[in-house]
Amino acid sequence: MSAACLVRLARCSGPRVGFLQKPFVPPPFQHNGSKKGLPLFCRPLYGPSGRRHSNTRFDPDSSGRLTTWDSFGIWDDRIDEPILLPPSIRYGKPIPNVSLSRVGCASLIGQRKENEDRFQVSQVTDRILYFAVFDGHGGPEAADFCEKYMEKFIKDLVAEENNLEKILTKAFLEVDKAFARHLHFCPNGPGINAGTTATVALLRDSIELVVASVGDSRAMLCRKGKALKLTVDHTPERKDEKERIKRSGGFITWNSLGQPNVNGRLAMTRSIGDFDLKKTGVIAEPETKKIKLHHVHDAFLALTTDGINFIMNSQEICNVINQCHDPREAAQRISDQALHYGTEDNSTIIVVPFGAWGKHKSSDTSFSFSRSFVSSGRWA
Repeated sequence: MSAACLVRLARCSGPRVGFLQKPFVPPPFQHNGSKKGLPLFCRPLYGPSGRRHSNTRFDPDSSGRLTTWDSFGIWDDRIDEPILLPPSIRYGKPIPNVSLSRVGCASLIGQRKENEDRFQVSQVTDRILYFAVFDGHGGPEAADFCEKYMEKFIKDLVAEENNLEKILTKAFLEVDKAFARHLHFCPNGPGINAGTTATVALLRDSIELVVASVGDSRAMLCRKGKALKLTVDHTPERKDEKERIKRSGGFITWNSLGQPNVNGRLAMTRSIGDFDLKKTGVIAEPETKKIKLHHVHDAFLALTTDGINFIMNSQEICNVINQCHDPREAAQRISDQALHYGTEDNSTIIVVPFGAWGKHKSSDTSFSFSRSFVSSGRWA
């Protein structure tokens, strides 16, 4: 074969042979500037240096191999839930289904006479999941009432309102009013001085997370292996909360353990119930937080009561959960760990796994033993 034939063959082969860096277009077909008029053998060829990408996220390099969860940073040997197609299209990214069957829950009585903690996990609508923990005090009546009716109020509001933060705020206030009406018909009942914390999370389309809270139960998100607090405790130690109590005519005292209390009785400034303290600034209006999940980085959501929070900090909880194989094991281990560290209060936890479950395994197993070995002491 002559040298001229070899050169002609190299030109028609394009960059795959390596002689030319750009696709060659013969002169007779350059005048119209259109690739549609080119013969098949002379159309641009795409080699490794100019790979043509597909218009689908599930085969981005046109390799013919479907994208796996691991390609998005999600370990398919740890969570293999199917993709939610409508939300994935709506948000422009693959979103795994968060299944209630994978959620882990645990509640231990601790050193108390009875367990006044309550928790609930359910599906409000086909798009919204509901997670809640309630830590009762002065009896379980307020926590029982919230466990029974909070979801119902939320369902009713979802039919009228789309904003989840507004829905949760209204639901908290309506439950508080309903509990007051309930006690009005039994004024001498055992729950007259009962109250409860409330930390509620709504998850819509497995990506829109909204949390509302009153009291000192907490919500925490594990993102890239680090604990991200979604709630702030409502205690008299907060300057803004203390000022509201004082403006309303209440006062702050400290018990023998050095813990501040509203009117010498309650160690929190917001709660559902506690109606004898409503005139002194103890309110049921929650603080809310909205966050968009990134399943590549977000491993789980944890809701906890103060039997755990007062004995383990958020990062310790995050590290322990990251060492567990599944959420059920994680929930049980956290509650057992709090009991081992000396908690005297009821301890309740809900662990909701997300796309990055198992990705951020922590090797940090050292914990601070200079922790408090006293209960929350909400009642002086």
